[in-house]
Amino acid sequence: MRVIGDEGEQLGVMDVRDAIRAAREKGLDLVEVAPTADPPVCRIIDFGKFQYEAKKKANEAKKKQVTIVVKEVKFRPGRDDHDYNYRMKHAREWLQEGDKVKATIWFRGREMTHRELGSRILAKLEGDLQDLGEVEARPRMEGNQMFIIFGPKRHKGVAAKSEKPAAVEGVKPKAESSAPLPEVAKPKPEASEPLPEAARPKAEASEE
Repeated sequence: MRVIGDEGEQLGVMDVRDAIRAAREKGLDLVEVAPTADPPVCRIIDFGKFQYEAKKKANEAKKKQVTIVVKEVKFRPGRDDHDYNYRMKHAREWLQEGDKVKATIWFRGREMTHRELGSRILAKLEGDLQDLGEVEARPRMEGNQMFIIFGPKRHKGVAAKSEKPAAVEGVKPKAESSAPLPEVAKPKPEASEPLPEAARPKAEASEE
């Protein structure tokens, strides 16, 4: 079998007895971690600590899992307003907690001929829950029951506010020009103009 040390170092392929002896010399255990490998892989570790860390990882993974429960609220076609409001409030609480809600209308005997009463109740319930839930299964009949399923509404994140000032209504903001500002004309130095021919002083003739 291939043996890995307690610090992750490779000890190579060893006989079972030699591997057990090496583990006992360090006061640790020899644990098979890859039995299907060829050859099988064992590791020298503290088995109690290994079990604790494995259990801790499993608990952390379980905490991250989101469990959605479907809770049911039942109505009768001949309900009164007090009974309806009581059950509707429970449905709102369940949606706020992240659970799904199944609303069921129970029909008995001749009530089956007045299915429109059940449709009205579910339509009213849909309106009262629209701010918290969205319909996942439209109303339908199964035997003597009519039901609808609501799921918690997924709220979209609020968009980040722009740092630019809000535009005034009716006034379009001017587009910022990326063109460079024109250079200010610098005054040119005055050039000395040559004097006219007549103005030039004549060179005095040298006396012979």
